[in-house]
Amino acid sequence: MPRKPKRPCRMTGCPNLTDRKSCYCETHEKTMQRHYDHFARGYDQHERYGSAWRRIRDRYLAAHPLCECCKEQGRYVLATLVHHIRPLADGGTHDESNLMSLCVSCHERIHQRGRGDGYPLGGG
Repeated sequence: MPRKPKRPCRMTGCPNLTDRKSCYCETHEKTMQRHYDHFARGYDQHERYGSAWRRIRDRYLAAHPLCECCKEQGRYVLATLVHHIRPLADGGTHDESNLMSLCVSCHERIHQRGRGDGYPLGGG
């Protein structure tokens, strides 16, 4: 079966051709990934959310299996995510007092509000 033709590398001035998904040649792919991680993400996700976080999250979900926002409204929805009330980027911690269990829709609603500051609905 024929393959797609190679495309020019997206790095300005690079003459190399590539068939990689990133559209960067081997030389520039790692450079652009480091650039993205540093400037677009702003943090190393593995450093912030490593195996210790997974244990904390699993323990918290076991202790609080229902979405805390839905529960306040009299609905009983299974929580699938653990949310930081005060974001880690703003000095929040993994302490249980800074966590709340949420369903996906409540979690998305919190992050779509204004600044996406992470405070629960109705909170502030």
